[in-house]
Amino acid sequence: AMVQSLVESNSITFSATISACAQSGQWQTCMHLLEAMAHCKLELDTISFSTAISACEKSSRWENALHLFGVMARSSVECNTMTYSTLISAHEKCGLWESSLQLFNIMGQRLVEYSTITFE
Repeated sequence: AMVQSLVESNSITFSATISACAQSGQWQTCMHLLEAMAHCKLELDTISFSTAISACEKSSRWENALHLFGVMARSSVECNTMTYSTLISAHEKCGLWESSLQLFNIMGQRLVEYSTITFE
């Protein structure tokens, strides 16, 4: 039980650190932290990936955001409304409106709920 508690604490600590770095637009640090989580065999979840995608979006790094999206899919991590909305925004910021529209359509096909953020 103590080991399980330690693992959960580390996942929470990593996710909090990824979030702090994302707020500062430190997309490279977020990518490194995700790699470190995987190396430590910690669970990479929707929140940690979506937060790192958000950091890429804030820095107009759509390629990196799309890469993380692909890693999520290959890892069978669920993509939620926040994931798609942030990825769509990353493409839109770089003038890639066709890709944004394509992601929007995929979101609908996968029955992910839209939000007002998605439409902004």
